[in-house]
Amino acid sequence: MEIIQNHKRLYPTAIVLYLNYLVLGVAASILGQYKQEFAAQWGAATLANGAFDASGVVWVSASLGLGCLIGSFVSGPLSDKIGRRIVSAVGSICYAVFFLGMVFSTNLQAAYVFGLIGGIANAFSNGGVMPAVMEIFVGKTAVASILTKLFVAIGQFILPLLILFVASNHMPYTTLFYVFPVLCAVLTILTFVMPFPAMTAADKSSKDQPSFWQEIKAIHFTPSSIALIIMGFTTTATFQIWVNCNQEFGRWVGMENPAIIQSYYSVGIVAAVLLTAAVVDKYIKSIRLLLLYPAIALTMLIVLLFVHHPLIAIIGGFVLGYSAAGGVLQLVTAVVSDLFPHLKGTIISVVMVMSSIGTWVGVSAAGSIASMGGNNGPEYVILFNSAVTLMSVLLALFVNISSKRHA
Repeated sequence: MEIIQNHKRLYPTAIVLYLNYLVLGVAASILGQYKQEFAAQWGAATLANGAFDASGVVWVSASLGLGCLIGSFVSGPLSDKIGRRIVSAVGSICYAVFFLGMVFSTNLQAAYVFGLIGGIANAFSNGGVMPAVMEIFVGKTAVASILTKLFVAIGQFILPLLILFVASNHMPYTTLFYVFPVLCAVLTILTFVMPFPAMTAADKSSKDQPSFWQEIKAIHFTPSSIALIIMGFTTTATFQIWVNCNQEFGRWVGMENPAIIQSYYSVGIVAAVLLTAAVVDKYIKSIRLLLLYPAIALTMLIVLLFVHHPLIAIIGGFVLGYSAAGGVLQLVTAVVSDLFPHLKGTIISVVMVMSSIGTWVGVSAAGSIASMGGNNGPEYVILFNSAVTLMSVLLALFVNISSKRHA
């Protein structure tokens, strides 16, 4: 369990850590791909058309978000207190428990508990992996953070291919739920044996250095840091509202196959991750992108609000995938973590708590607005999303102005 400062030697460690986010990409999507199978396994009622009621599976899927919220309260402080290695390993172990738990659950209640564990795995990855890779890629915190989004996208990309392979070879639907725990076990072992970077915090052996809890108590939140933390809420809400409501909007503007919006949305995400990783802090500062990307998203939402056409909806899918979901949240965590270099894990967890709340509040509010809006519900949801995104723009503008004043 070597701790070293030669960061190039740590690149293999970074790859191992990033693979946790590939697992996250699979874990976050896989239940939705096997709704009928798990509905039957967990005792769902049969509908009039012969299909199983899959609402319980959606309920279990939602438990991952709640688990992430719960875990985020402790994962970051633990990471700063006991180290990145153990917290990252706990994340891998929890993912393994999640996958196996889905297979062995015989009712919705048990599955829900394992869903919570899957969400806790996400929180511990955020608390352990994200600060660790930031400490590996010294001076490139934005790139280190953005790459987590890339690996999530890779996981979501390969999942349909893996499902197709399983189905074409007549394997049981539970196959992948056994394969990924094996990968998680390998990641756990490698996490314990591979070298890790020294934590950013100063040497705790010195009597002059404050204790961890003294540092926690001494945290001073500046107006800029508060604005960035709130952006954890607003930036997440923007893309979660779109993801959960774009199909209805597509049908509302006359699309026969609104699912294509999601495909272009995914392409936009990958394009943003690759381009942002190439230019951030090299050609353009990450703090500037925090203003540029929400501004692009707001502009696109306003266009969608006034131009009701299928082609514009498709273009909107790509643009919002690029500008709202292509790593803005990761840029927020990178910028705010630079303000608290000794407590990266803790401050990332604070942002992720706000992100989880943003998902819950944003999607819940959008659902209520859509119901109250009747036939024009999708239009009102776009208007609501525009207001949320405007908040991101104003907050980012404030952060940029403050940074210039203190430059």
